[in-house]
Amino acid sequence: QVQLVESGGGLVQAGGSLRLSCAASGSIFGINAMGWYRQAPGKQRELVAGITRGSSTNYADSVKGRFTISRANAKNTVYLQMNNLKPEDTAVYYCAASDFSSIAVVGSWGQGTQVTVSS
Repeated sequence: QVQLVESGGGLVQAGGSLRLSCAASGSIFGINAMGWYRQAPGKQRELVAGITRGSSTNYADSVKGRFTISRANAKNTVYLQMNNLKPEDTAVYYCAASDFSSIAVVGSWGQGTQVTVSS
């Protein structure tokens, strides 16, 4: 079983930046893709960004050019650098891990961290 622990959420003004971190522990040897999802109030959870073990990345169109996902395999950690934040980025952000190369197939979830962007 994989445990994922997020950190780095908070309150920021529009145009500001935040960096989220997610550390994996437990049965980590099977992990391939990792990534971030988010869920705003009243909306479905959506994929924000994913990264494979080989560092191939994919992003939601709404965050391209503003968010950057990266990964430190030696530390079993994935990061999400969020720049030029907008109020519509406000959501609970969840770390995810998969045994597959696509983060669309999620095997493990973190508990979530709140990101609030004020206008």
